[in-house]
Amino acid sequence: MARPIWNGSLSFGLVNVPVRLLSATEQKDVSFHQREAGSNARVRYKRVAEGTDREVEYKDVVKGYELPGDKFVTLTQEEVDSASLGRSRSLEITDFVDLAEIDPVYYEKSYYLAPREESAHEAYALLRDAMEQSGLAGVGSFVMRGKEYLAVIRPWKRVLVLETLLFADEVRDPEEVVDSLPSTTRSNSREVKAAVNLIEQLTTPWKPEQYHDTYRERLLGIVKDKAKGKEIEVEEYEPEESNVVDLMDALRRSVDEARSSRSGRGGAGRSDAGAKKAAKKTAKKSAGAKKAAKSGGGGAGTRKAAGDGASGRSRSADVAELSKQDLYDRATELGIEGRSKMTRAQLQKAVQKAS
Repeated sequence: MARPIWNGSLSFGLVNVPVRLLSATEQKDVSFHQREAGSNARVRYKRVAEGTDREVEYKDVVKGYELPGDKFVTLTQEEVDSASLGRSRSLEITDFVDLAEIDPVYYEKSYYLAPREESAHEAYALLRDAMEQSGLAGVGSFVMRGKEYLAVIRPWKRVLVLETLLFADEVRDPEEVVDSLPSTTRSNSREVKAAVNLIEQLTTPWKPEQYHDTYRERLLGIVKDKAKGKEIEVEEYEPEESNVVDLMDALRRSVDEARSSRSGRGGAGRSDAGAKKAAKKTAKKSAGAKKAAKSGGGGAGTRKAAGDGASGRSRSADVAELSKQDLYDRATELGIEGRSKMTRAQLQKAVQKAS
């Protein structure tokens, strides 16, 4: 069982529910240790008093706040805790809002808010089910680990999920961060209509399980290969060429490509009809090749070699006509590694090589 990060009480109105906070997510980054080149000795960091080589024990470290004029004010942990005014163990829902009104830019981290004891189950279920029926989410704030958090609480499956939010003054105004922004386009322009059409063609139901951390998978693959003594080939990245010169033409071709891709795919892969069609086409080609070989007579060897060359050129031509999504599907079938990071040209080359 996961260890709670925070214990306290959740209140709405006069109802008080003992709860505990547990992390709902986990980062699956690839962690590396720093080591000295050559000796492979582990490199570690120490807390050292500035201007000396003297290591400082953690218990002797105090919090200092810097003021103008190189002045510092140090605070003890008790003095820091006194700022919470007892709110480090309470979370009160002060408002209920429509979740759709909260822009995702404010979201920070997800937690499960679970009942702390069996006696709290009834009140916990009451709040969860009432929020489920109302379609609203609760908003409140609490103090955890020396920081106040704004939070939104919502039901999900059988649990209450608490999302910590950034305060309004923690979200930067884009006008202050971005040097220049393009003006708003005309909503009735041909380009906007074509872009909306492309978005509609690429619209699909949200299925989080179909997305994978391909960078982590590839990086772990490199680690495993190197551990086995394999030589790692470092490929140079070829950036996509800019196509902003003729935007309308790029949009039109993108829509056509998306339509072609959709017609040949069902969900995440090819549709049964598309697969059968492809199989039928392959069988037809195979039958034609056998018939040609059978009727060849004495010069069959020469004609067969010429036929193989033509077939190879035909396969290359077929691959060249595929959309990027179809090339990706073919690369998936062939088990080509690193396909998710490839450009269309790289996918075409890899598929031709593996076919």
